[in-house]
Amino acid sequence: MDALEKGAATSGPAPRGRPSRGRPPKLQRSRGAGRGLEKPPHLAALVLARGGSKGIPLKNIKRLAGVPLIGWVLRAALDAGVFQSVWVSTDHDEIENVAKQFGAQVHRRSSETSKDSSTSLDAIVEFLNYHNEVDIVGNIQATSPCLHPTDLQKVAEMIREEGYDSVFSVVRRHQFRWSEIQKGVREVTEPLNLNPAKRPRRQDWDGELYENGSFYFAKRHLIEMGYLQGGKMAYYEMRAEHSVDIDVDIDWPIAEQRVLRFGYFGKEKLKEIKLLVCNIDGCLTNGHIYVSGDQKEIISYDVRDAIGISLLKKSGIEVRLISERACSKQTLSALKLDCKTEVSVSDKLATVDEWRKEMGLCWKEVAYLGNEVSDEECLKRVGLSAVPADACSGAQKAVGYICKCSGGRGAIREFAEHIFLLIEKVNNSCQK
Repeated sequence: MDALEKGAATSGPAPRGRPSRGRPPKLQRSRGAGRGLEKPPHLAALVLARGGSKGIPLKNIKRLAGVPLIGWVLRAALDAGVFQSVWVSTDHDEIENVAKQFGAQVHRRSSETSKDSSTSLDAIVEFLNYHNEVDIVGNIQATSPCLHPTDLQKVAEMIREEGYDSVFSVVRRHQFRWSEIQKGVREVTEPLNLNPAKRPRRQDWDGELYENGSFYFAKRHLIEMGYLQGGKMAYYEMRAEHSVDIDVDIDWPIAEQRVLRFGYFGKEKLKEIKLLVCNIDGCLTNGHIYVSGDQKEIISYDVRDAIGISLLKKSGIEVRLISERACSKQTLSALKLDCKTEVSVSDKLATVDEWRKEMGLCWKEVAYLGNEVSDEECLKRVGLSAVPADACSGAQKAVGYICKCSGGRGAIREFAEHIFLLIEKVNNSCQK
């Protein structure tokens, strides 16, 4: 794709695996009924998410800080409340499934607009050909995970209230630029935006504005003329810490740390976690049970997880263990984790609710690490939920964070680090 694309009802040009049969007929866009009143222009968010990423396979749904990459921008778009519809244009089944899980509608793009040589404009024009109700497109880049709803709300206002035909995102940078040396053409470099004899201090220079690719909003008539930028045009300056664009794999760990600190986590304010409940089999352990010759149960756990539990407790977070199986309490006691434990639990949600009330906590102050179908209700109810990398698919769909580590292989320690980062985020927001 070109620079603009790096990365639940379904629409699309043709059934999967079959060629498109040409452009659909143009339809009259509906307007307000009676007395000549018109409906407000239909603003649609459109995330382009082709499955054939060359740099990182299926990059658009690779997990970043426990969330599919595309999920970060979909959450921001849906919570902004300014779009009449939120769409993902894709040619891939897995991306379609993730998009629908987050509440977006899906446009199945044709093979013609899914090629490496296809441009973002090609895909957007195709989308508009099938959606005559859309008047304005907000093309949001899937690879911008630190996008916030407030940014989108302000841009929608610029389009609707201030009459701009197109608005795109920029970031301010303080970087001095020099001309490129080309053998046989230009043997020396020259300054492009500074006087070397009078180099300005950063605080004395406003810097320059650069496109950051987070989004491009444009009205239909511009797009149909072949433009995403034109007409009455304006930029929207994003905060530098929110300007993250994942181009190559090496950016991933950097982006992950950035999104944990500056990303958008949903409408409800984060609360500091006071209680972590962890399923025993498949989370604390890898789910394997060994039986000795004298019929004693033997389990194994990762020392990293024991350290994670210790760190959580030292920070004032209560850690409790739960299992639907009749685990040997003698075996659990031998682990010396010093955690309150309930086994043979038939209703985990009821038990966690009892613990919550006992501690005087709201659900937002409770975290849960589970891995099985029996954990799903708890995972959906608590304020912060996670599963190990090898959890069942049902549990994975119910959570906000999926660990890179498997059960019994460091998942608790990883989730503990995630909790500490969110606590830091809560504390920082309280200081503002």
